[in-house]
Amino acid sequence: MSDNFFSIIENTHHSRPDRVVIESDDGRQYRAHDLLTRSGRYAMLLAKLGVKRGDRVVVQAEKSVQSLFFYLACLRAGVVYVPLNTAYRRAELTYFLSNARPSLVICPKQSETDFGSLTSATILTLDENGGGSLEDAVEQVANEAATAAVAPNDVAVIIYTSGTTGRSKGAMITHQNLSSNARVLVSYWRFSEKDVLLHALPIFHIHGLFVANHTALVSGAKILWHRKFDPKRLIADLPRATVLMGVPTFYLRLLAEPAFDRDFVRNMRLLISGSAPLLLDTFAEVEARTGHRILERYGMSEAGMITSNPLDGVRVGGTVGFPLPGNAVRIVDDQDRPVPDGEVGGIQISGDNVFAGYWQMPEKTKEEFTVDGWFKTGDVGSFDEEGYLSIVGRAKDLIISGGYNVYPKEIELVLDALPGVLESAVIGIPHPDFGEAVTAVLVPQPGAQLLEQEIVAQLKTQLANYKVPKRVHIVEVLPRNAMGKVQKNVLRQEFS
Repeated sequence: MSDNFFSIIENTHHSRPDRVVIESDDGRQYRAHDLLTRSGRYAMLLAKLGVKRGDRVVVQAEKSVQSLFFYLACLRAGVVYVPLNTAYRRAELTYFLSNARPSLVICPKQSETDFGSLTSATILTLDENGGGSLEDAVEQVANEAATAAVAPNDVAVIIYTSGTTGRSKGAMITHQNLSSNARVLVSYWRFSEKDVLLHALPIFHIHGLFVANHTALVSGAKILWHRKFDPKRLIADLPRATVLMGVPTFYLRLLAEPAFDRDFVRNMRLLISGSAPLLLDTFAEVEARTGHRILERYGMSEAGMITSNPLDGVRVGGTVGFPLPGNAVRIVDDQDRPVPDGEVGGIQISGDNVFAGYWQMPEKTKEEFTVDGWFKTGDVGSFDEEGYLSIVGRAKDLIISGGYNVYPKEIELVLDALPGVLESAVIGIPHPDFGEAVTAVLVPQPGAQLLEQEIVAQLKTQLANYKVPKRVHIVEVLPRNAMGKVQKNVLRQEFS
């Protein structure tokens, strides 16, 4: 069997060419034959354009079925797919293009001039409706390219990290990484051709591009394809779906819809949340409204999915479950020594899902792996006595105040439970005496009035004094990235 990840998808679909695999939100249906034929023609176009195995292809395009088929074509051709967040602008693009050095760029028509001034690569356009010069070019291609032979450790995708603590790093994801993770998820979450996945995630990120697409395509499940997240349109499709993958914001918006109840989700077997922490209140309210306990899991660009709450068994809110089969997770101290269950430490991982390193950054790659080969995730967490993993936060978010280690998540859980608090973020701000001062940023519930002195007084009854915020700021909304993660670096800049 070929080591090209696309071969797994190909084997799933070649014997049933008439099966509908994707239905888009504009009512168009795409069959297995369309997926295989179109990806083959795109792959042939790549060859005609002189894009060779191992070359990089940068894609910054709106979500469309055509953009998915083009991604599959890159896998099929053995070229390296490089997705970029559609929110990136010129200054950011300058870095990505100089770092990736692509042979081909796919972008919206309105960005063509900008890209042309930044790269000598061939540029083709693709819009959100699937039109553009890429489609014009592929219409001139009559034949399909065969699936290229690749080695398991050949790079399939370069995913750039968010770069909140410096320059973004290009994580090199191999065909083996994609294959191992997809197979594990299909098995662990028991995906089958009977499933219908509701897909409203962006596809420049691993959640939408890998986790959602791969589990459906490898298992033969049908995809209900939504180009953007619209809670009313999502609600309308829920009765036809069996699985929803979303970020916490999805569930908050769905809870605001009266129709989101047990009857509307009667066909659903699984609600999954990831990419950002899920509030315990949201977890509890979804269960009360629908009868479903959301399955929360943990992953990252460098490793795909790492842990998951169980499909069968107790799903514990506020945790991300157990290491997935084939994945190993350990919690360590500053000297990389394992710590006992219940103690907080750095999260390190190993397994076939772990990436090959950072593109053109050998020293950074070496720095992020231990001597015995474990990857330092940069996350901080702990295992409880039953083996559930809880994420306390990012190592870079650790606050050292007066010599004490303060983990923001612990304080945020207390803050989120206070009356009138919708959500919170805790950060460290430079302080002349303490080194860093614990600082809380709160969003009130609609109609609630929060007062700094009252919040501090309540916290003093529940937390050690060194953990109590020196300041509490009230804001209307927390800054978030495209996947719903709170941007604490933005808060630190704002309140320093």
